Amino acid sequence: MTPTQLRAYSAVVRCGSVKQAAAQLEVSESAVSLHIGQLRRELGDQLFSRTAKGLTFTPGGLRLASRATELLGLQDITVLEVSAAGQGRRLLRVGASSLFAEHAAPGLIELFASRAADLDVELSVRNPGSFVEALIERSIDIAIGPPPALPDPAVRCRPVMYYKVVVVAGPEHPLAGTQPSPRQLRDQTWLLGPSAAADRGAIPTLLRRLGVPDDRQQIFQSHAAAIEEAKRGRGVAAALSFTVAPEIRKGHLVSFCGPHAALEEVWHALTLAETGKPSAAAELGRFASTPRAIQAMMRGTGVNVARFKPSIHVTLWS
Repeated sequence: MTPTQLRAYSAVVRCGSVKQAAAQLEVSESAVSLHIGQLRRELGDQLFSRTAKGLTFTPGGLRLASRATELLGLQDITVLEVSAAGQGRRLLRVGASSLFAEHAAPGLIELFASRAADLDVELSVRNPGSFVEALIERSIDIAIGPPPALPDPAVRCRPVMYYKVVVVAGPEHPLAGTQPSPRQLRDQTWLLGPSAAADRGAIPTLLRRLGVPDDRQQIFQSHAAAIEEAKRGRGVAAALSFTVAPEIRKGHLVSFCGPHAALEEVWHALTLAETGKPSAAAELGRFASTPRAIQAMMRGTGVNVARFKPSIHVTLWS
């Protein structure tokens, strides 16, 4: 099997047709069919067949689909590691939920990277629902954010930090100083950051628990931007308690009381459950739950630009 053959097969699996796979790879359909035919002969398996409803994969074809993704991911990371090693440096690729990436990752990355002069860090913002897949595909080395819905034996999940999400608004908001009911909260205009669109995490859970309809949700490019709009009296916002505490003390924001206006959850660090020499990812997973790291996440001053390599997946924030 060659990487070219595996990329052609992965594209067919992903697109659901040879024609679309060829268009995505920018090659001819005959070239994709040639690679698939070579795989079929070498493996002695039909891999898939065409039906009226699309492609139907054999058990062997499904197994190859997962292996191909894994092998291609290993190839990509090997290229990166060899290049970095040639320059005497290591690259650690961190995937994070948008809430963690915006508020906690800079302080953690700065403190952790300062302990190793040869380490560069790439941060990408990802939907927590894709954490396990990204780790298995080797597109990231560690993920930090909400834990997966179901445990996976291929992944090690370690608790990192408890956090609390509170509902806040400007001091002139009609509900300021009250303990609003779920219905009153549900009827407000919600000013939200990118994490509200994720499938897991405290903010999506809070919105689902209250039953906030989509037409009451306004999502901004960052959580900080949503908070600024709340200060101006445009609605209510869900925020990390430690990030808005200074604004509440100054009277620029008020937080609502009551069990319906707050939610506590835990960020977790996810790494592949591999044995052998500890990796930088495993070391970061352990380090992230230490008191020093937690303080850095809550009070971080930002990352040195020379040590930080934002990935193309990063969501820009102000």
